[in-house]
Amino acid sequence: MTDPQLQWNLDPAILVPLAIFAALYAARFRAARREAGGRGTGPLRSLAFAAALLVLFAAVASPIDRLGEDHLFSMHMTQHLLLGDIAPLLVLLSLSRVIMRPATRRLMAVERALGPFAHPLSGIASWFLLIYVWHVPALYVAAIKHPLLHLLEHASFFAAGVAVWWPLVAPVPMRRRLTGLGTLAYVGAAKLGLGVLGVYLAWSTSVAYPYYESVPRVWGLSALEDQNIGGAIMMVEQSLVLVVAFAYLLVRMLGESERDERRRERLADATSG
Repeated sequence: MTDPQLQWNLDPAILVPLAIFAALYAARFRAARREAGGRGTGPLRSLAFAAALLVLFAAVASPIDRLGEDHLFSMHMTQHLLLGDIAPLLVLLSLSRVIMRPATRRLMAVERALGPFAHPLSGIASWFLLIYVWHVPALYVAAIKHPLLHLLEHASFFAAGVAVWWPLVAPVPMRRRLTGLGTLAYVGAAKLGLGVLGVYLAWSTSVAYPYYESVPRVWGLSALEDQNIGGAIMMVEQSLVLVVAFAYLLVRMLGESERDERRRERLADATSG
C-alpha cells in the first residue's frame, strides 16, 4: 500500500462549463439588482453561489475526483454528496424570485404540465430513485469505467439534489407548498432515508463494490475499511445537514409565526378603531 499522487483535473472541459455558469449567474445577478433595487440580491445570495461554485470545483476538479475513481470508495462517496446534496442546496439558496424572474413563467408552465407529479413528495421520490439506483454495484462500477455514463451519473445526482431541496428553498413558489411541521417531516424523511444507505455501508462486513478490491490500495485502508468509512461519511453528512436544516426551518417558522401574529394584531386594531 502506498500514498497516492494527488492530481488536480484542470481540463478545460471541466473548467469552461463552471466559468460559463459563473458568468451567467453574475450577469443575471447584476441585472436583477438593477431591476429590483437590491431586493432579493443581497450579499448572502452571492456568497451562496460562490460556495456552490467552490463545492462543484472540489467535486470535479480537485484530487477527490481522481482518488474516487482510482483508489477509494470513500472519496467517491464524498464526491457524490458534494454533487448531489451540498452543491444543489447552495445553488438554490443563491437564487431568489427576482433572480429567477425570466424563467418564472416557464417553470410555472412546467409545474402545471406535471400536474399531480409537481408535488413535494415527487422531490423525495426522485432523490431516492436516482441516488439508490446509481449505487447499485453494477451501475456504480459501469459509471466509473465509462466517462459518458459517469457524466450522466453526476448530472443525475445534481438533478436529484435540486429536486429534493426545491420544495424547501422554493426560489419560485410552488402551488403545492410545504408549511409548518410538514417542512420538518419532509427534510427528516429525505435525510434519514438516505442515511439508511450510509448505515448499511458503514456496518457492512463484505465489500459491495468488488471494483475497489482490484485497484491499488492507499493509506493503509483495505477495501472493506474504505467502504465502511464511505458509509460513515454519508451518515455524518446527512446528520449534519439534517440538524442545520431543522434549526433553520424552526427559526423560519418562528419568524413567520411572529409576522402572522403582528398582522392579526394590526387587523384587530384597525377593526376596533
